[in-house]
Amino acid sequence: MFLKHTQIEPERANGLLQAAEAAARHVPPAFPLDATVAVNPFLGQAGEDLAHASARLARVAGARLTSPRETYRQLIDDGEITDEDLADALDDCTSSVKPVDLADLKAQARLPGKATEPLPTIADLATQATGTDWIAVIRRSVGLWAAGYFDRGQALWTPAPGRGAFASWREWATNDLTPEISGLRGFCAHVAEAPDTAERAILRATETLTLNHTAAETVFHRYYIDLGGWAQHARWLLWTAELDGQTDHTLCDLLAIRMLWEEALLRHVPELADAWSKVVKAHEMPIAPDQDGVVDVILQEARERGFQRCMATDLEVPARKQQRPKLQVACCIDVRSGPLRRALEDIDPDIETIGFAGFFGLPVAHRSHGTEDVVPHLPVLLQPTLQTSSHLAPAQEQQVRIQSRTVRAWARFRQAAVSSFAFVEAAGPVYGAKLVRDALGLGHKTATAAPAPRFEGEMSAEEKAGLAAKVLTAMSLTQGHAPMVLLLGHGASTTNNPHESAYQCGACGGQAGDVSARLLAALLNDAETRAGLQWHGIEVPADTVFVAGLHDTTTDRVTLYPDGLGKAHEETLAKARELLSRAGREVAAGRAKRLPGARPDTVDRRALDWAEVRPEWGLAGCAAFIAAPRTQVAKERLDGRCFLHSYDWTTDADFETLTLILTAPAVVASWISLQYYGSTVAPNLFGAGNKLIHNVTSGIGVVEGNGGILRPGLPRQALYDGDRSIHDPLRLSVLIEAPEEAIQTVLDAHDDVRALFENRWMHLFALKDGHVSARYKPGKGWVAAR
Repeated sequence: MFLKHTQIEPERANGLLQAAEAAARHVPPAFPLDATVAVNPFLGQAGEDLAHASARLARVAGARLTSPRETYRQLIDDGEITDEDLADALDDCTSSVKPVDLADLKAQARLPGKATEPLPTIADLATQATGTDWIAVIRRSVGLWAAGYFDRGQALWTPAPGRGAFASWREWATNDLTPEISGLRGFCAHVAEAPDTAERAILRATETLTLNHTAAETVFHRYYIDLGGWAQHARWLLWTAELDGQTDHTLCDLLAIRMLWEEALLRHVPELADAWSKVVKAHEMPIAPDQDGVVDVILQEARERGFQRCMATDLEVPARKQQRPKLQVACCIDVRSGPLRRALEDIDPDIETIGFAGFFGLPVAHRSHGTEDVVPHLPVLLQPTLQTSSHLAPAQEQQVRIQSRTVRAWARFRQAAVSSFAFVEAAGPVYGAKLVRDALGLGHKTATAAPAPRFEGEMSAEEKAGLAAKVLTAMSLTQGHAPMVLLLGHGASTTNNPHESAYQCGACGGQAGDVSARLLAALLNDAETRAGLQWHGIEVPADTVFVAGLHDTTTDRVTLYPDGLGKAHEETLAKARELLSRAGREVAAGRAKRLPGARPDTVDRRALDWAEVRPEWGLAGCAAFIAAPRTQVAKERLDGRCFLHSYDWTTDADFETLTLILTAPAVVASWISLQYYGSTVAPNLFGAGNKLIHNVTSGIGVVEGNGGILRPGLPRQALYDGDRSIHDPLRLSVLIEAPEEAIQTVLDAHDDVRALFENRWMHLFALKDGHVSARYKPGKGWVAAR
């Protein structure tokens, strides 16, 4: 990512640039609002365990990565963490500074946790010396520039379009008098005489700041933390560039910008040199957890063991059904689909439900009706290989595009910095009635279904059959098909919600799942596909039809799309709709008990309420990922907490499906779990703050108030009901029904996945006949479950 040529001491320069590269890799990416997906905030620390990651982030961000001590004490007192859980967690800990025994651990759990503060920057030291909040000045100044530079269509003007971030900022900063007015005399001149590239600026600043490569990595990481979501957005730019085999230098530019501020402040307050020298010495020290941090991690491990102990008793093995199911319903593995599956199975035992990632195995990039924008509808870990479209005839599409542009232009006029005031004065009374209707939930119009999506380009009969066979095999749906198979993607209806895409399907890249479901249904109903499936050993009965649908997780209503089906199926469809409606009402009634202020008969109105900060709980509560036959993993209190992936290892001869599960959906589920974990235990670092004061910035994220740093992650209202946390911060427990040898073979072939388990960012268990048979222990392999 960073350029390698420099004119000062090549060996020293290379060491510093490598430190800058390493620091950049510690920053997690933040996806823009139109395609928000959960991101593991500890992505850059996947190569180290929680204790070391905690020590690192305590140094650079002052963050704790575990819950407060009083939380663990309360769980111990309530019996949710037992002595056995504590003893097992203590025994598994390999740190040399861990408590000597269980009594010592319990005694330390009663002590208050040690407060953490990040090592200061020069801006922090200058704030103490001068009384001016320089961090606030930096964030305000850089935030104003960044909001324009990174803008994706919200602003009417952007600084230095077409230029790199560093060059753009220099042009801005040489004319920004905010630092000068705040007392930093000569800042504009300092920027003007800075080196012409970010790389040279970084290297010069390291000389001024007397940094060596030993201290530089965590110093640089500290600077990235100061920039918050702007650095994470730049990391996303690098992420997307690398997916295309390219690179991006924005992170390097942001580091140079932040370091120029440090240079200027050190020159402004030169007496800080001695204090800064001590900080650099502290950064040179190896990162190592102290006993207080180790105790916290042991308590977190014990908390997770308590959940795993309860979960193991909740698994059951009902008798397998031999008759053909009346109806099959394939849902996304999303935890919000679990209650709907449970309700359908309770209503009619002859209904069989299936769990699979909501993009249904189709790696597509889709052009929606009325736009030429191509949007991926698959997990962000994968690259699309198929192009699809919902376009109608060219003339009709052109008309829709014109209408869409008119709407966007009108919206920009209403929201622009200048015209918005005149608009309110002129049109305010007219919009008063609209505000009243919206406040009462009366202004909502039912969305018209988009035209059926289709694959672009011709696919041969062999290609269609091969794709269909691959998907059905991955779904463990190669036999026993019902007369009707519903393929239900999921989405969420919300109003006035900047984080709307975060409620959509993560497996679809932050989009709703109806496109993928409709594409697969059409593919599986195709006559050429059906004929070709026989060559793959898959026989789909002639009377079986596949029907796509969309489960709205905010209202728990399901819309079916019987694309191309004739009147012969109307009766069956009517019965399916009635079952889905009944199940949806039951699920909504259950959700109403958890949502503040909700009632079973009003829960769906939260989708229409523009003042509702909690339209639904999203994936709060997620704690486990289970890949097994559905008959082996169901008890009611697991619903809403588990990602449920249907998998029958006995039909997976070469374990390709097992490989896919462990390397894609299980990893994506861990990203979701860890985002909720990070936003809960370290909200100031990884959370988006308070929804009530959010302002959308640049079309890519939100800030709190009227400026400053971008706030990625989850807002507080998505995690708390107003009084208490609704999410238990637990690292994901992954349970796989497959031979331990097969699971181990997959891990041995994928170092990055194995590292997640070795460093305990996820826990791994093997199931046998629906019961936990073995646990994967880092450094020791498989041990029998007790």
